Amino acid sequence: MSYKKRTGSLELVECTRNPGFQDAESVTNTVPGEKQVSTTVKLDPPEEKYTQIKPYAGMPKEVLLQYSSQARYRVPREILFWLTVACTLALVALTVTVITLSPGCLSWWQASPVYQVYPRSFKDSDGDGVGDLKGVLEQLEHFQYLNIMSVWISPFYRSPMKDFGYDVEDFRAIDPLFGTMKDFEDLLAEMHNKGLKLIMDFIPNHTSDRHRWFNLSRTRDPHYSDYYVWADCNTSAPPNNWVSIFGNSSWTYDEVRGQCYLHQFLKEQPDLNFRNPDVRREIIDIIHFWLEKGVDGFRMDAVKHILEAAHLRDEPQVDPNKPPELVTTEWDLYHDYTTSQLGLHDMLREWRAEMDTYSREPGRYRFMVTESYDYHEVDKTMMYYGTPQVKESDFPFNFYLLDLPQNTSGLWAQHLVQLWMANMPKGKWPNWVVGNHDRPRIASSAGQNYIRVINMLLLTLPGTPTTYYGEEIGMENINVTDSQIQDPAGKYNSSLSRDPQRSPMQWSNDTNAGFNNKANVTWLPVHPDYRTVNVEVQKKDEGSVLAQYRFLNTLRQSELPLHRGWFCYVHADANVFSYIRELDGLDQAFLIVLNFGKESVTTDLSSVHELPDQLEVLMSTNKANDVKVLRKSHVLTEAGEGLVIKYSTHTRFNPNHPGECYISEKACYLRVMDILYKC
Repeated sequence: MSYKKRTGSLELVECTRNPGFQDAESVTNTVPGEKQVSTTVKLDPPEEKYTQIKPYAGMPKEVLLQYSSQARYRVPREILFWLTVACTLALVALTVTVITLSPGCLSWWQASPVYQVYPRSFKDSDGDGVGDLKGVLEQLEHFQYLNIMSVWISPFYRSPMKDFGYDVEDFRAIDPLFGTMKDFEDLLAEMHNKGLKLIMDFIPNHTSDRHRWFNLSRTRDPHYSDYYVWADCNTSAPPNNWVSIFGNSSWTYDEVRGQCYLHQFLKEQPDLNFRNPDVRREIIDIIHFWLEKGVDGFRMDAVKHILEAAHLRDEPQVDPNKPPELVTTEWDLYHDYTTSQLGLHDMLREWRAEMDTYSREPGRYRFMVTESYDYHEVDKTMMYYGTPQVKESDFPFNFYLLDLPQNTSGLWAQHLVQLWMANMPKGKWPNWVVGNHDRPRIASSAGQNYIRVINMLLLTLPGTPTTYYGEEIGMENINVTDSQIQDPAGKYNSSLSRDPQRSPMQWSNDTNAGFNNKANVTWLPVHPDYRTVNVEVQKKDEGSVLAQYRFLNTLRQSELPLHRGWFCYVHADANVFSYIRELDGLDQAFLIVLNFGKESVTTDLSSVHELPDQLEVLMSTNKANDVKVLRKSHVLTEAGEGLVIKYSTHTRFNPNHPGECYISEKACYLRVMDILYKC
C-alpha cells in the first residue's frame, strides 16, 4: 500500500513488492507459486511540495521545519534568543558590580551588643548559692528577648577560686562549682541552636599556683623549669621594686625552688614566661582546644601584662622622693618594664592568625577582644587594633565611658566619646563599656536617674555596646559588710572590694530574686530592691528600664543609620550632649539629645540648618514625652532624660561638617534597588 496525494486528500493505492528484498518471515513462510501481496509504502516523488497553509497540532518534524524557516517565525525567535543572552550578561554584570561595590556585611559581633555574664551571679540551678552553666542555659530566652546575640561568660575553668576563676588550675576542665564539660557542651549547642554566640574569657598571663606546670617548674623539671618567671632572691630582698596590681611586691619566695617567682596579680597567680617558646605553644594548643569545641571567640584578659622586661630593672617611681619601702601600690611606679613590652603584639597577632584558621566556615567567624586598662595612654590601647596589613583584635575594650560618673555633663560625655573616636585608626570598629565585674555599677556611681540616658548613649553610639548583666534593668551595688567580703582584693583592702557589683541577678520578686529557688542561700546578698527591680516586673511595664533597653537595641539593629551610618557631633554644653546618626542616600536620620546635667534645660539647635524646624520624639526615657513635637529652637529635656528623634530630610549633615563626623566604613543607600553600596 502507498499514500497517493490528491488535491485536499490522501488515497491508499496498491503497490508491488521489490523482488530484491526478503525478510526473515517471507523466507520461512513463502509457498512456491503463491502470489504475494505487498504492504510496502511507496514514497512520494521529491518534486511534490506540501501546500498546507497553516500549521496544525501534531504536525511531523519535516513540516514544522518548513514553517520555522519562514521569516515571520525565524526573526522573532532570533530576537528572543539574543535578548535572553543580553539580559543574562547584563544580570551577571550587575551582580558583579553589586558585589564589588557593596560594603561588607556586619559580622555577628558588630550587629549585636555583647552581654557579659558573671556565672557565679547569673542563675543558680542546683541550690548551692552559686550560679552555674546550667543556670545560664535556663535563661537563654532572656538574651533572645533582648535581641542580643553575643554572650561573654566570665571564667569557669577549674580553679582554687582565689580570684574567682582568674587563677586557672586546668585550662581544659570546668570547675565543678559551675558544672561539667557536658554541661558546657550542652550550653554551647543550645546557644548555637538559638543563634547565639559564646565568647569565653581567656587568661594567658598567669595560672594558679596549683597548676601542674607550676608544681613541675618549682621542682626544676627539665621541661617546665622556665615556664614561669624566676629570679634569685631571699625572703627579705625581692629582685626589684615591681609592685603587684593588688599591692605590695610582685615577687614571692618559693622555699621548694629557693627562688622568687613573679606574680603581677595575687601571689597565687604566678606569671607565665612567654619568652619560652614551649609556653607559647602550650597557649596556642589551649586556644585550639576550645575553638575545636566550637566557642565563637575569646576575651583576652590583662594582655598588657603578658611580657615583662628580661633585665628585671627597678621601675621608676612616680614620686622620686618617696622612700622605696613606701612604694606599695601600682600607682607609685611607672610601669615601663612590666607592661606593653616589645613582642607583645607579635604574640597577639599570632593568636589572631590561629583563630582565623577556624573562621573559614560561613557564619563561624571567631571573635577576639583584648582587655587592657591603659588610662590616659589611649595610643597604647589603639595598638591592639593591629595595622592595615596585620590583623590583631577585632577591637580592644573601650573603658573610657566608665569615667562618666566623674563629671555628669554633656561636655564630659562628649570628651570621653571623642577620646576614642579621634584616636581610633581609620576604618576600625568602635565599642563602648559602661560597666563590668571590676567596676561599680553605673546606676550606683552615676545615680539611678541616669541609667536610662546612659543606656541610650550606649545603644545609639556607633560600634558595639557591651552590657554587664543587670544593667538592662538598672541594678545597683549592694552593701557588703567586712564579714561578708568574698573578693580577695577586698580582703586586702575593703575599699577595693568588687563584691558590691557582683550581687545575684534579679529575675523576679520570688525568694532570692529568682536567682536560687531551691535553697535560701546566695554567695553574696541579694539587693533589697529586688521586689521592684527585676526582669519579671519590668517586662510588664512599657516604661521600664528593661523595656527601653529592648526598644533601643531593636531600633539599633533595624535602622541603617544607627548601626552603620555617620556619627556627627551637633551640640555639647554643661548639660546636654547631642549628635546625629545618618546614612548617605537615606532620607531618614536620627537626632539624639542626652541630658547628663542636674537640671532641666532648653537646647537651641536652630543653627543646625540640616535639621527640620519641627521634630517629633520617637522615644524619650520619660515615656510621657514620647511622640511629642518640638521646635528645634526649643528642645526641652529634664535632668537624666534622653530623646531619640527620627526625622526626614534630603540634606545630609556630614558633607558640610567633615571635622565633626566619623564613620567606620562609608556606605550609601540606593533606594531604587534597596541596597547599600560603597561611595
